[in-house]
Amino acid sequence: MSSKDKKLSSERVQRVIELCNSVEQRGVDPFAVDVDDIIATLQKYFPDWESPQELAMDAQAVQCLASVIQNQGNWVKYRSTSLYTDPFLLEEKINKLNKEELATIFTQVWNPIIEMEQLSIPTLTEAIKYWNELAPIDQRWQRNELIQVEAGATTREELVRLKILAEKTFMEELESFWKELKQTVGEATKILYWDFVGTNTYQETLNRAYMTSFLVTYGYATLELVPLEEEVFIKPFTEPNSELADKRMVSVPISVSFEEWTRWKKEKQQ
Repeated sequence: MSSKDKKLSSERVQRVIELCNSVEQRGVDPFAVDVDDIIATLQKYFPDWESPQELAMDAQAVQCLASVIQNQGNWVKYRSTSLYTDPFLLEEKINKLNKEELATIFTQVWNPIIEMEQLSIPTLTEAIKYWNELAPIDQRWQRNELIQVEAGATTREELVRLKILAEKTFMEELESFWKELKQTVGEATKILYWDFVGTNTYQETLNRAYMTSFLVTYGYATLELVPLEEEVFIKPFTEPNSELADKRMVSVPISVSFEEWTRWKKEKQQ
């Protein structure tokens, strides 16, 4: 193996270690780690390690992976011993109950809260203070004289300029943004997330990230994650997939911080 290939292999193993450590340090779902894929990766690179540092790195990766597997076991053990019930199963069960059954269950578990209020010296003091500070009735009933103005006409451009009307509806903007994504991808099937949303200004980058999130939510596109490579791709659909909007999707947080944008811009200029 060349020194360049060995460097890439070492970086990949380091990412494995960081991914496994994120389960312990940041509370990431342990089942989000593809154990079989990581084992295959470590088996592939192990014969190429020669130096003590490389072997120590491989041993650390195995140890971190073992910790992830232990967390998976603890998760299963906790769910099986704590009478854990999946919220989706509860929702399905509630949907199957009729009104009478729901009312019966509600009356069995309902614990009404009783609150007693009574007059006291402090509350009477506050009441007297309130009435003493009120303006006289003849002043409270005064009305400002209406000013009569002549009705005029305006244009749609003027209303857009005053931001009373939007130049485009949101769905029109979303459709236009979707077409831009498909044109940018072209014959390829996907594009790196930052290559699509990133622009020369941070504000515009935020706007594009905001619109991209709605493309995914409304079934115009999907995200493809490569955890070990730390890459996120966005893949447009040829036609909107409305079924995705009705399914329960997993939230994928993507940081679009100023630091991330600055780093992306520097890499783009190199």
